[in-house]
Amino acid sequence: MSGDDNPSLAPPRLFISYSRTDLDRARPVIDLLEQGGFDVWWDGRLEGGENFLQTTENALETCACVVVLWSATSVNSHWVRDEAQRGRERECLVPLTIDGTFAPLGFRQFQLLDISGWDGKPDSAEAARILVAVRAKAGEASPPAAPVQRRPDPVLPAPTVQQTGGLALSRRTLMIGGAGVVGGAGLLGAWQFGLLGSPASAAMSMVVLPFANETGDPEKKYFSDGLSRELRSVLARNPRLKVAAPASSSVEGEDDFALGRKLGVAHVLRGSVQRDMASVRVGAELVAVEDGEVLWSDSFDRALENPFAVQSEIAETVALELVAQIASDTEAKQSLAAQREIGGTQSVAAYEAFLRGFALYELSAGDETDRAALVQFDSATAADPNYAAAHAMRSTMLAAIANNVSSDQSETRRLFDEAVAAAERAVAIEKRLARGHLALGFALNNGRLDRTAATPHYRAAEELAPGDADVLRAVASFHAYGADQALAVKMIAKVLELDPLNARAFRSAGYIALFARDYPKVIADMERALALNPSLASAQFAVAIARLMEGDAAAALKAAEAETGEAYALTAAAIAKHRLGDAAGADAAMARLSEAFDDSHYQQAEVLAQRGATAEALTRLEAAYAARDPGMLWTHNDPLLDPLRGEARFKDLLIRLGS
Repeated sequence: MSGDDNPSLAPPRLFISYSRTDLDRARPVIDLLEQGGFDVWWDGRLEGGENFLQTTENALETCACVVVLWSATSVNSHWVRDEAQRGRERECLVPLTIDGTFAPLGFRQFQLLDISGWDGKPDSAEAARILVAVRAKAGEASPPAAPVQRRPDPVLPAPTVQQTGGLALSRRTLMIGGAGVVGGAGLLGAWQFGLLGSPASAAMSMVVLPFANETGDPEKKYFSDGLSRELRSVLARNPRLKVAAPASSSVEGEDDFALGRKLGVAHVLRGSVQRDMASVRVGAELVAVEDGEVLWSDSFDRALENPFAVQSEIAETVALELVAQIASDTEAKQSLAAQREIGGTQSVAAYEAFLRGFALYELSAGDETDRAALVQFDSATAADPNYAAAHAMRSTMLAAIANNVSSDQSETRRLFDEAVAAAERAVAIEKRLARGHLALGFALNNGRLDRTAATPHYRAAEELAPGDADVLRAVASFHAYGADQALAVKMIAKVLELDPLNARAFRSAGYIALFARDYPKVIADMERALALNPSLASAQFAVAIARLMEGDAAAALKAAEAETGEAYALTAAAIAKHRLGDAAGADAAMARLSEAFDDSHYQQAEVLAQRGATAEALTRLEAAYAARDPGMLWTHNDPLLDPLRGEARFKDLLIRLGS
């Protein structure tokens, strides 16, 4: 039986819609698709005597996808618009622009692939993108033909300009944009959930730069920043991609390629976003760091009611562009079949509130911005009660505020209870949301000192976001509080690889080294953290502890005096001065610590333990445990408490902590 006799073996049929005046531009597309193994229907196949309308309608209704060639002529063709409309209704439309003309109104919610610069050669990057787009829509794996090779072209093409509604946009300057939190689309979901087997040993590396805000309104920077962050989060879930973390990706004062080289990545994804009250226009380009070759670029127009699909489209295309170099076409087809949505929303109001809240969260200027962020996440969950990512961030802010409520234990417990409930809601809505599990683990561990209950959620976060440096940093710190120091050290090394310009990452690495008793590394990591951010709180405190453990009390006191966090500074100074024989100075520091920080039971226990006041130190620790002081998380591995480890009361505390 032939392939024509058996529909399951026949190649997918494509319908080409174009204006007859564009035939010379259409023929290379038709030829490419035919060479790619498709059965291409176009009006040149009509034979004399055929019923034109009936034949065309039959082809349009039975095709796998409708490929529309938009041009200055075809946008005014009623035939082309009708055919495109049917492709849209059947959800099988693949729009191409052959001269840079935008699709007409009604069709701008679809990604428009610009092939206006294509020379018609089948071995070009544009040809490869046409085939990828059509195969994805037609659900067809690549045929067993020789793969298309990308033509080396170190010279960047001159920018092309698209105009619509009085706006002129350069394809080189209108770069990346668009998105939502509907992450995990297509091949990204497949890689995340193991459909492709183990990742290649050499991952493709990239940095996603912050979007440029080209809205004309500086206050809308939260929107462009949020879009790039969400896109980065989606790409980071792909174990075949090494994606630089947000903090390192946002370093100012470096040009794009210099930053890429500093981060040790091979590719830069960069861009900008424009928007008005009704629509959003975004674009993207993927550039090789080594020679500046533009590997892929495109622009997108969306109604503001539906900007979310752009993130998935960009993420899929970029991942295909990179991962095709290390994965087969069959794997790509398998991954496209696994499209998933993770923790997102389809509400613009909820999404914008989420982005505003996240901008305030990242600002992290104290209790005021934390509470302002909470208001935004409250608004997001009110607008969409099933917005899992917003519930997770709401939990994160409640826990942050709880940590800052120093004197009212009942208020602290209430806030942590709300944080647990919000995180449980996030996980109930979407069990695959890494940040939901992370928020729940944090609230249980820090708010209730329940390490046993928190452990499975930290493990889930690690498994669900193996390439997210922020998630891995939190999980590594959690492991460092327990018995698995080797795992914590291994994980933080990966974090530093992904986030080498983040002061907080080095601070976390320094504390992990402290709990592992690697004091030279503590000092080295904290010095690196302070070089990146001289005002970073608690970094000098760790240096002071390391110096104390090395027996250099004078150097410890110097570090204590440089510490910006007063409670940390007083704790280290009280111990260092006692070691140096300055009893009055040590007592004064201890008195100030007790006076200024009435909830500093744990820090007071550290000082008393180092002074040899064992019974009193244990009493302070028990008071800290009763208050559910998060400082108790240090108890298992804190070197300052080593003098207490043989005591029965101390061992009982460790049992209660689940350590």
